[in-house]
Amino acid sequence: MKGSHVSTETISPVRVLIPAADIRKRVAEIAAAIDRDYATDRPLYLIGILKGSFVFLADLARCVTRPVRLDFIGISSYGSRRSSSGEVKLTKDLDGSVEGADVLVVEDIVDSGITLNYLSHVLAQRKPRSVRIAALLDKPSRRVCPVDVAYVGFEIPDEFVVGYGLDFAELYRNLPDVCILDEPPSA
Repeated sequence: MKGSHVSTETISPVRVLIPAADIRKRVAEIAAAIDRDYATDRPLYLIGILKGSFVFLADLARCVTRPVRLDFIGISSYGSRRSSSGEVKLTKDLDGSVEGADVLVVEDIVDSGITLNYLSHVLAQRKPRSVRIAALLDKPSRRVCPVDVAYVGFEIPDEFVVGYGLDFAELYRNLPDVCILDEPPSA
């Protein structure tokens, strides 16, 4: 994106894992697959999981050519830690009903699977027509709960990543690349 580049060279301690150009290309490929997989006679309900998915959701929504509705749900299992607490809590619910809708949950990263497992059960009780998951990143080596992810951007190693919406203690979300956080910043 012109005019909004943040240099990873000036923000340490991060190393680029996936450059912004590769992310843009992969998001467009995922959007094309979504356009092929869903009927065009009804809107697709894109639900972003806050806060980490907001950049991916925005880019994905702009690349999808069919009608979409957008909403957000807030779920927390990390806080300011580098690994999931295992305790999931709903911090913001959807603004509208998903009953009878085709729902695509948009997530930044699938790690343990705990959050998406929880959310899948919550959404199933709301009687959508269908529910699928799109995740920018997948870390299968960390999986604790099985999760069926229909659209995956990149499979990554077991590293703590930030950038492109992902954070550590609310920092680094604005980086255009997905980066490995070598060590957290001092307080």
